Formats: sequence, structure tokens, C-alpha cells
Amino acid sequence: MTDTLLTPIARPYAADSPLAHLLDMAHAADIPDADEQRDDAETAAAHHVYEQYTDTIGTVIEAGEWTGYPALRPERCRGYEPSAVVWLGGGLWLHHTVHVSEDGARDALTLIAPCDCGSGYVDFLIDTETDLLAILADLRPTDGRVSHFTQALLGCGSIR
Repeated sequence: MTDTLLTPIARPYAADSPLAHLLDMAHAADIPDADEQRDDAETAAAHHVYEQYTDTIGTVIEAGEWTGYPALRPERCRGYEPSAVVWLGGGLWLHHTVHVSEDGARDALTLIAPCDCGSGYVDFLIDTETDLLAILADLRPTDGRVSHFTQALLGCGSIR
């Protein structure tokens, strides 16, 4: 097998141009790797829960129970921020992420519950402990399952 010598493609900008310097800075930037993103997501989830849900989730979930996931940046669709999930039992999960936009950062906590038909899951964005308790009160008669009779328009099959 012979090595093929490839001629480097010339840059369309000068080596000392502002763009060259900015690209060098971007290359040298300390971008968190996947493990750091997981750890940061777990820490953010635990912090948010212990600050905002002290009387509910904060009393039953330990910080070490969260499982972090790095950001997903698919080429052809919108990327996702790092996130963390925790198993509640009975098919229910909590999902936490920090949405970053030009308006700032915002914690987003979502309860994910299975549908009683077995086809998928339904997610509920939780803003306060009062919201959480109201949703759990609705789910209690069905043992944590979302009923098609009360949530028929949610489309459980779309979230698997």
C-alpha cells in the first residue's frame, strides 16, 4: 500500500487575519467533554430539585441517583443540551435540562409517564411543586399511568 501525498488546501483567508485568530481561539477553547457534560447535567439537576422542590422530589431523590447525558448535536436537526434523568419507579422518570437561549438559561424539569395503552409515554413540564403534586394526584388512581380517557389528545405513541 502506498501513501498518497495530499496537497493541503489553501486557506481562503490570511494566516494573520482576524478570522484565523478567532478560529485558533475556538480550537483552544476549553469545551467540556462528554464526561464533564454528564457530571454538569447531574449537578444541575440535583441543584434545581433541592432548591425548587425541597418538600417533594428533594426529599426522595438523592443527588447521586441522577444519570447525566452529554449534549446531542445531530447534523440535520436541532441539537439538545446536556440533560439528566432519574428513575422514579413504576415506569415514571424525571428529566432535567437547562435550556439556554438569548434570554438566558432556564431549568426545565419534565415528568415522563407511561400511557396505560403501553404504546408510549407522555411528558409533563413541571414548573412548581404545586404542578407536580397536581399531576401526581391525577396519575395516582391509575398507578402512574396516563389514561387515554383523560389525556386522549396527548398522543402517547409519539414519545417512545
